[in-house]
Amino acid sequence: MSAAASLPVSTNIPQRMDRLPWSRWHWLVVVALGVTWILDGLEVSIVAALGPVLTRNTTLNLTASEVGMTASAYLAGSVIGAIVFSYLTDRQGRKKWFLLTLLLYLTATVLTAFSWDLWSFMFFRFLTGAGIGGEYAAINSAIDELIPARTRGHTDLAINGSWWLGSAGGALLTIVLLNPLLIPEYLGWRLCFALGAVLGVGIMLIRRVIPESPRWLMTHGRLDEADAIVSGIEAQVLRDEKVASLPSPEGSITVHARPHATLATVARELFVTYPRRTTLGIVLMVTQSFMYNAISFTYPFVLTKFYAVPIHTIGYYILPFAIGNFLGPLLLGRFFDTIGRKQMISATYALAGCLLAATGYLFLQGVFTSVTQTLAWSCIFFFASAGASAAYLTVSEIFPMEIRAMAIAFFFVVAQGAGIVAPWLYGKLIETSAESVYYGYLLGAGMMLVGAIVELWLGVKAERRSLEHIAAPLSARPHSEDPSHA
Repeated sequence: MSAAASLPVSTNIPQRMDRLPWSRWHWLVVVALGVTWILDGLEVSIVAALGPVLTRNTTLNLTASEVGMTASAYLAGSVIGAIVFSYLTDRQGRKKWFLLTLLLYLTATVLTAFSWDLWSFMFFRFLTGAGIGGEYAAINSAIDELIPARTRGHTDLAINGSWWLGSAGGALLTIVLLNPLLIPEYLGWRLCFALGAVLGVGIMLIRRVIPESPRWLMTHGRLDEADAIVSGIEAQVLRDEKVASLPSPEGSITVHARPHATLATVARELFVTYPRRTTLGIVLMVTQSFMYNAISFTYPFVLTKFYAVPIHTIGYYILPFAIGNFLGPLLLGRFFDTIGRKQMISATYALAGCLLAATGYLFLQGVFTSVTQTLAWSCIFFFASAGASAAYLTVSEIFPMEIRAMAIAFFFVVAQGAGIVAPWLYGKLIETSAESVYYGYLLGAGMMLVGAIVELWLGVKAERRSLEHIAAPLSARPHSEDPSHA
């Protein structure tokens, strides 16, 4: 690096991005990048509905706990993918890796349709999870850095909530594909995976037009490229919105050339510079992950075992559950930008926990039918979904730019590590008794209440604030203030 290149430089690139009015270009970003959650929702919904089918001797002849193992393989893959691809995303840029991780997901999903036994199915599910895990790190980073600060909260929540649009799509697919009167049982479950990959192919073409994050370029000494991209975005917004000029950017930031962040850098920032934020992120992510992974992967078994719901009709029950989960972040999202992150996250976690405990008790007493049980779940997850989406938002916006993807991956790994055991555990509980399931629900409810308390204690007021004000980039620190140069 030349001496000139190492001099500090003042730039207003973040301020230029944050002052942009909402436009067609922002919608393109939301559609092209937000599809990650739709794809993941599609995957989980299909596999959840497939669970009982995969136990038939005409398919893979698995047990309920082995189906739980396949879900755990998917989650384990997502952990490995998040670790590997987040490191590459922070070093090499957002765009390259949000293309390659989507390609991995598509390939592995198609291969899953050709599984021949438990171990091949688990291996392909592992690879699919690796693609999705990499997507979480790359996409959350890119979206936060491209969306204006004043709308970042409810945009992120709506995007994260779109997981449930994928879930609804998976439910609709299974209604047709798992109906033995329409498609033979040995073939229908394979088509679920093959058709699920079609959506991703179309998105791959759209995603190619999304630029590299100007903020990432800025913090990696590539200011000319960043400036050219922002100028292009500004010109497109002017054309799309048919306005003569844009508001003047307010302020600037000084950045210093510095080497790539390392794993040691990430550890120092998480545990030395921001220990309270790290504690907050761990608690929010672990509690929601355990609750979601436990129930989302196993509730079709509850319907078939305790309510005698026919396998090919499970999609009808997943659909209202998915709609409730999608509407929560969509309708409540704006309050996370107006009322505030701390108030809304703690409220949604607490409501979800209390409702889950009450629902578990009513389930144990035999009060519910299959329909009322589904409606109760839909109500619980209306709030839980908004809270869980806000947990992902929180860990993606409260740490410095240069370690954003790796920080997201760290919390994702911790959460999935806690959640990996949940599908297997709840599968065992379902095999045992209704009382065992009830105690499992109480465990999930208690964890959500812990999340609410910790948010009230450690929550960060990030609403309507620029990313650079929430956590100053490492490159904004003079080398004399950076511990790695001490």
